[in-house]
Amino acid sequence: MFIIISFLLLSFSIFFLFYFFKPKYPKKISRLPPGPKGLPLVGNLHEFDPVHPHLYLHKLAKKYGPLMSMRFGFRPAIVISSARVAKIAFKNNDLTLAGRPTLIGLQKYSYNGHDITFSNYNDTWRELRKLSVIHLFSTKQVVSFYPIRRDEVSRMIKDMIKKSDSPEEINLSHAAFFLVNRIICRAGFGTNYDELGERRFDEVFKESQELAGAFYFGDFFPLLGWIDKLNGMSSRLDKNFRVLDDFYQGLVEDHLDPNRPESMKGDILDLMIKLKQDQTASVPIKWENVKGILMNVFVAGTDTSASTIVWAMTVLIKKPQTMKKAQEEVRYVVGTKGNVDEDDIQKLPYLKAIIKETLRLFPPVPLSVPRETLEKCTIDGYEIPAKTMVYVNTHAIGLDPEYWENPNEFMPDRFLNTTIDYKGQDFGLLPFGSGRRGCPGMNLGIATVELALANLLYSFDWDLPHGMKEEDVDMEVSPGLATSKKNDLCLVGKCYEYYK
Repeated sequence: MFIIISFLLLSFSIFFLFYFFKPKYPKKISRLPPGPKGLPLVGNLHEFDPVHPHLYLHKLAKKYGPLMSMRFGFRPAIVISSARVAKIAFKNNDLTLAGRPTLIGLQKYSYNGHDITFSNYNDTWRELRKLSVIHLFSTKQVVSFYPIRRDEVSRMIKDMIKKSDSPEEINLSHAAFFLVNRIICRAGFGTNYDELGERRFDEVFKESQELAGAFYFGDFFPLLGWIDKLNGMSSRLDKNFRVLDDFYQGLVEDHLDPNRPESMKGDILDLMIKLKQDQTASVPIKWENVKGILMNVFVAGTDTSASTIVWAMTVLIKKPQTMKKAQEEVRYVVGTKGNVDEDDIQKLPYLKAIIKETLRLFPPVPLSVPRETLEKCTIDGYEIPAKTMVYVNTHAIGLDPEYWENPNEFMPDRFLNTTIDYKGQDFGLLPFGSGRRGCPGMNLGIATVELALANLLYSFDWDLPHGMKEEDVDMEVSPGLATSKKNDLCLVGKCYEYYK
């Protein structure tokens, strides 16, 4: 009986929506980009792959072109899938493309758009962005956290050395995840991750990644939000958010304690609280802004850095000659010193090339968090209406054959003797976005990836578990906003002689 009633309600709602709340499009748009023809009301949602949307959209782009027009329910959208179109779009329309659509999952985790990453373009966002660049994630601040990165990378390597004396496999996926979380906890909140009950939070953060990018009926059909409650998505989202909110609130209260430990002085949260209390910003900073930025640092920053480390090691174990070349470089530079420090990193061009190539093939966010046009604009000769969602398929751009030679091959050498970088000015490589919406925490994440990967390559000779071959290493991706490896990467590490 419940199923019958639900079906009748759904049918009535769709009928009501279709006849009384049809999507309103500008009447005279003669130059929309090409794209797949959608069905009435649902548009292209029926054929959308919610698990790996970047793959689905890349396939469509090969048929309809690098600038596609689509419709997801009541929301018009465009998808950018090539370096050429990305350059046209962001060189000429960066401000127009700086908006964010109001999406249920992203709104929930961002405290209704009070953060930096998911907030709409407004005065508060501009001020928070400026403060993040000048104070929270400045080069000076990133350098000041080096002792934390050094300590935690050293701890990870020592733990691995204990396992290298036995045939026990090393789970690099777990090691990278906990490494990044420990660094973020200490640099961001002055707290040891181990004290938080790391196993419990492991599952919480994985679920938050999944729920942030999940499909919600209410996003695309305004009157069908009740289905999200019926299917349990709303309750899952609320429950996960409450756990994270309690966590953030506890951190804030700890930092407000005048007797707080020294480790909580000078971290990112401490700086945010001082900015709020000093009232020096041009707009008032609320506690929702503070906790929203905490979410950006912790949830958005963890999987992106950890996944880059894991994907780099995954590809290198399948490319033994490339790994050998990288190890020879780092061991030549470091010699018998016993560990890689950040002064050594600038002398490791091949390591940096490996990281760039990893970001090209496995961008941390393969399909960008959608933007939204603030007003009508023109891209590559096509007219794009206001309030149109804009997706940048960084996965497809990294495989653009017009920009990259042999785009499907892992070839770090392509980045040697070239100025191509990942900072948003080279539009064939946009792992951290570009322009106003570029990731402000990029340097903090890259510093962790470089130091961790360099020490992994220096400290161990890596091999596959007994009986495994290179072709047995899978490349499956987990669902969610980030490109995380679905199955853990487990390798056997033999301690390098100079490190003993």
